[in-house]
Amino acid sequence: MLDLLRIAIIVAAGIGGYVLTRDYVRRRLRFVDAVRAPWVPWVVGIVVVTLTAPIVWLLPLVTKAAAIFLGVGTGIGTASGVKALKRGE
Repeated sequence: MLDLLRIAIIVAAGIGGYVLTRDYVRRRLRFVDAVRAPWVPWVVGIVVVTLTAPIVWLLPLVTKAAAIFLGVGTGIGTASGVKALKRGE
C-alpha cells in the first residue's frame, strides 16, 4: 500500500511539473527571447532536481525518483512550451 502511494507521488510530480511548466512558459514567458535557447530546458530540469533534493531527506514518502521525475517533467514541459510558442499557440 505504501509503495503504491509512493508511485502515485512520483507520477503526480512528473505530470504536475510538465503541465505547470508548459503553461507557465506559454503564458508568462512568451515575450522572453532567452527561453527559446536550446539549453534552457536542461538548466531548468537540473535546477529543479537540485532544489528538490533536500526535500527528499525531510519527507519520508517522497523519494529521489520523485525529485528526478519532477526535474524531467519541468524540463520537458519547458521544451514543449517553447515548441508551442514557435507554432503560435
